[in-house]
Amino acid sequence: MGLSQYVHCVLLCCSLGPGFCSLRYGLAVIMHFSNFTMITQRVSLSIAIIAMVNSTEEHNMSNVSTEGPLTDAFNNPSRSIKEFNTGASVYEWSPETQGIIFSSINYGIILTLIPSGYLAGIFGAKHILGTGLLISSLLTLFTPLAANFGVILVIVIRTIQGMAQGMAWTGQFTIWAKWAPPLERSKLTTIAGSGVAFGSFIILCVGGLICQALGWPFIFYIFGSIGCVCCFLWFVVIYDDPMHHPCISVREKEHIVSSLAQQPSSPRRSVPIKAMVRCLPLWAIFMGFFSHFWLCTIIITYLPTYINSVLHVNIRDSGVLSSLPFIAASSCTILGGQLADFLLSRSLLRLITVRKLFSSLGLLLPSLCAVTLPFVTSSYMTTIVLLILIPGTSNLCDSGFIINTLDIAPRYSSFLMGISRGFGLIAGIISSTATGFLISQNSESGWRNVFFLSAAVNMFGLVFYLKFGQAKIQDWAKEENLTRL
Repeated sequence: MGLSQYVHCVLLCCSLGPGFCSLRYGLAVIMHFSNFTMITQRVSLSIAIIAMVNSTEEHNMSNVSTEGPLTDAFNNPSRSIKEFNTGASVYEWSPETQGIIFSSINYGIILTLIPSGYLAGIFGAKHILGTGLLISSLLTLFTPLAANFGVILVIVIRTIQGMAQGMAWTGQFTIWAKWAPPLERSKLTTIAGSGVAFGSFIILCVGGLICQALGWPFIFYIFGSIGCVCCFLWFVVIYDDPMHHPCISVREKEHIVSSLAQQPSSPRRSVPIKAMVRCLPLWAIFMGFFSHFWLCTIIITYLPTYINSVLHVNIRDSGVLSSLPFIAASSCTILGGQLADFLLSRSLLRLITVRKLFSSLGLLLPSLCAVTLPFVTSSYMTTIVLLILIPGTSNLCDSGFIINTLDIAPRYSSFLMGISRGFGLIAGIISSTATGFLISQNSESGWRNVFFLSAAVNMFGLVFYLKFGQAKIQDWAKEENLTRL
């Protein structure tokens, strides 16, 4: 029996059972690992750059210790990266240059978010997403070589990689629009989305260890190779809709189709752009994405650098400590989805109340942690606890405005998710570049300004969403009221 037939048989067995032992949850797991792969390839540079940049080797040279590794992080966090010199190349990249490199992948994602989401809705998401994942994986393998040719080529590679990942991120909602029953959307999308937090945890946890044992280039070699393997699994298992999957049971297919009967799938027509532009509930989602991505991008991108520079922890322990917040993030993503669907299935809260509740928790709680951070840097444990809470509580948004486009415009969910992520990525570009500039002026005051500004952006997004957010299907998203340009 070939591998593809084996995988199909496993999924067929899963599809025969109810609830979690069903094909749609199997697809959520596959999508979880696809998201895992993409985020590891994206965050690889965040941990590797500590070893790649020459200046980090000279940081706190007088504080080098010869005591044990990770266990010494809490007793002597000032150990230098010097003791982990692997002989790999290092580069003279300023904080401003690093900020540009970090943000370059977001430029690429923005370029393909909207067209890929639209095309995925027309031609099917399977091949568009799979191709994007494959290109991203191959470019990850090429990154160490690109670094030797200069920073310009690294920026170009990261931009193209962003374009590939933009293709892969957006079309997922095209699949869920056809696979996810309304009362299971939060659970399915959060299982798939939790791959981002889990991937961030893994890459940050083992990235420093890989740098120590093998050298920083192997971070890219290992996770690029994992991505190529995941691509094969994607093309074998994923199908655009349940009607065409060869392994789905009749019972599950009927359940999905009947649950989506009130939101029929029809041939794609002209996108009602004018109506979308005038839709305040849609702008509320966009502002939520902008606010959410602002702080999340800073945490994902700069957390290893923050721990290394502020707490003076070496690359290996910096990576491990940086991974801890994403345990909380992954857990909160899944638990938040379970709680949201529980509240809806028991009719304890209205849909819009659930969306606004989780959006409020996901924007307010991390803001409180962020503004507290600059005042507790003298307390090592308190700082780590707050850094753990920021991504954990922030991911509660996954059951809020993150999936709100499935509520207000399921027919255009993929297209609108592309635009929503575009707003988020614009925020990521601005926040990454601004952070690099602020910390290059003065590290202590720079980080304080970074966190205060992030909290202010979060509060703006929260107030806007609470004021204008809705959860009912908009008139322009209904088939009979479709607006043509």
